[in-house]
Amino acid sequence: MNRREFLKSGTAALAFGLSGCAGTVLRSGKSAGKPNIILCMTDDQGWGDVSYNGLKQIQTPTLDAMAAEGMRFDRFYAAHPSCSPTRASVLTGRHPNRMGCFWPGMPLKKEEMTIAQAVKRAGYATGHFGKWHLNGVAGPGKLIPDSDPLSPRNVGFDESFSVSNYFELDWTFSRNGVPEKVTGDGSDAIVADALKFIERNAKQEKPFFACVWFGSPHVPHKPLPEDLKTAGGSAYYGEIVGVDRSMGTLRRGLRKLGIADNTMLWFCSDNGSWLDEKAPTAHGSNGVLRGRKGDLWEGGIRVPGLLEWPARIKRPFITEVPACTSDIYPTIVDILNLRVPDQVKPLDGISLLALLYGQMKERPSPIGFWQCNGGLSTDSGPSAWNDNRYKLVKSAPNKWELYDITVDLSEQTDLAAKRPEIVNRMKAELENWQQSVLWSCRGEDYKSKSSV
Repeated sequence: MNRREFLKSGTAALAFGLSGCAGTVLRSGKSAGKPNIILCMTDDQGWGDVSYNGLKQIQTPTLDAMAAEGMRFDRFYAAHPSCSPTRASVLTGRHPNRMGCFWPGMPLKKEEMTIAQAVKRAGYATGHFGKWHLNGVAGPGKLIPDSDPLSPRNVGFDESFSVSNYFELDWTFSRNGVPEKVTGDGSDAIVADALKFIERNAKQEKPFFACVWFGSPHVPHKPLPEDLKTAGGSAYYGEIVGVDRSMGTLRRGLRKLGIADNTMLWFCSDNGSWLDEKAPTAHGSNGVLRGRKGDLWEGGIRVPGLLEWPARIKRPFITEVPACTSDIYPTIVDILNLRVPDQVKPLDGISLLALLYGQMKERPSPIGFWQCNGGLSTDSGPSAWNDNRYKLVKSAPNKWELYDITVDLSEQTDLAAKRPEIVNRMKAELENWQQSVLWSCRGEDYKSKSSV
């Protein structure tokens, strides 16, 4: 068995030496309390935009180190092929269509339960740093006043160093609603501020939850001059150079504070890269995947996905079990053994705790994708149903395509005509799920919550 085969095997997972959720046994043998949690997310970084997935134009040494030393998801999906919806899925564990967050710039619903609100009940300090884009404000990143009912501070975050959308060099952020100008690269700025929040809480031995949401490599691509040079003149990859550097700063900061072992450090992108046929290297790469940002083909939704947690993941682990941004919420709730009696249901994500234990060989339920355009019909926009082997795509009303995603990564061979029994089964499952989403979109889940 070679190294890659070992990393993908259940042997690697079982070699983790995982302990129970109530506490964690560190490498030193000392018992630690609740894990710290950091969710990092880039903006429009494609599946092929990391050197561990074949990127040659630049190197991503920090992300490569996370992939080599932690848990690497080779089939990690954004819940939606665009930014605001995917971010809503991270915070709620629910598909964004359930709350009417159909497209970029559409807001979160105040009635939703966020992961920040949930973990505060377990005594966590909570902070958001960087791009928000869940308060319905369009255009480049703007200030977010505390009076905004959908500001990070009003949906569960104690502290916020944020803007409404993407940001570049020398930007002005909202620190708890108050404008604050920073100089230099925006990625460096949000990580530096997050580390201040982390250090304060680490010194108080208080567990923390932080979202570090980058504005890069979203257009207009304005990296530092030295990063542009490192990227060979590509402004897009210059921004990824900055992201990788700031992630390195974050990892070193955790180690300097002595808290890296018991910190869950997640990393992913919010959707695939925005490809441009006229400028093939200007907006990134989705590798061999078909499609781009805005598509339900793999290139629009499959993204880099990493989880580093040295206290639990003691040996590297590569998994091809499909996972999704909607899974982050229920995984954290499960790890912390949280009770959330007023939870808005249903959740679309699943807990991945069994995957960390090496006990999940396949995903127990498929992942649904849907670009609903706001019409209350299952024919309202393209949709897809993705399980362990097959992916069913409804690209238009009554147009169904089927792909064996385990051998046809680029989605080139449509099997729908050859496997009608699979199409019919998956079609029924997808449509049942869509009906559930439509029920939620009409606000019925909130009525159920009020009766709890």
